[in-house]
Amino acid sequence: MAGKVLVAGGGGFIGGHLITYLRERGFDDIRAVDVKPMDEWYQVHDGVENLVLDLREIEACRIATRDVADVYNLAADMGGMGFIETHKALCMLSVLINTHLLMAANENGVKRYFYSSSACVYAADKQTQTDVTALKEADAYPAMPEDGYGWEKLFSERMCRHFREDFGLYTRVARFHNVYGPHGAYDGGREKAPAAICRKVADSVINDTNTIEIWGDGLQTRSFMYIDDCVKGIVAIMDSDIEEPINLGSAELVSINELVDIVEEIAGAKLDRQYKLDAPKGVRGRNSDNTMILDLLGWEPSISLRDGLAKTYAWISAQRAAEVTAG
Repeated sequence: MAGKVLVAGGGGFIGGHLITYLRERGFDDIRAVDVKPMDEWYQVHDGVENLVLDLREIEACRIATRDVADVYNLAADMGGMGFIETHKALCMLSVLINTHLLMAANENGVKRYFYSSSACVYAADKQTQTDVTALKEADAYPAMPEDGYGWEKLFSERMCRHFREDFGLYTRVARFHNVYGPHGAYDGGREKAPAAICRKVADSVINDTNTIEIWGDGLQTRSFMYIDDCVKGIVAIMDSDIEEPINLGSAELVSINELVDIVEEIAGAKLDRQYKLDAPKGVRGRNSDNTMILDLLGWEPSISLRDGLAKTYAWISAQRAAEVTAG
């Protein structure tokens, strides 16, 4: 494939899987950039130019985008609900990453630019019920996004739009809905619900405690997209003529209790549930309306929640077992 590709956030969960997918598609000139020390990257790929840079800094962005044709911006300071509800300023500072990457991409003649937004941009008053109506792209306005993280994502979407309109930079934006899978955070506070539940079930099985703590009452609803479907969707959107932000997620709505049911069944366990009602739990319900992406790209998830969780649980359970063995 012609042209160097930059994966910003290449040491992260989605970035690592995206690099794998791009290489499978024949891309052999890839630069991966992340702020974390390389021994903290979720995946490190041989044959890739791996750089540790702080992309909040404009000069780092100039280095990262030098001689680059395509930019995939997945870099952000973020995590699960427990992180984004208690680190709003840090989440909003990610606006520096997208702003400076756009500036550097424009300066360095980058041909195409992808930005990873989030379903957290959607208006909170449309997500107050567990039987939520699936969110269409137009539901982001009038603006009432999630405080902190959601505002940063919505603002950065607009930055991409205006760099396209004012400078002619080719930009594409996807709104991710709860991506999960192996080779990502599963403890430490940045993990999302599927990984957290897989870890808790695995710990209960390994330690024979027979209990699990669930944040909230377990009735809150979400949809979850497996990582393989996500990276295929990213590249399809980058290659498309869709200029406005578009949903990238699953429409398979489940409650957190149902999520626990599935992981318990995979693990062959039945645990006593302890509900932590004062824990961060986000909106009451959120689901992705995939009408637009299905109509325009023919894309829809190919991996069921049950199958994706089975792969995720197997990986997380193996990690926890290895940690116990190592002492």
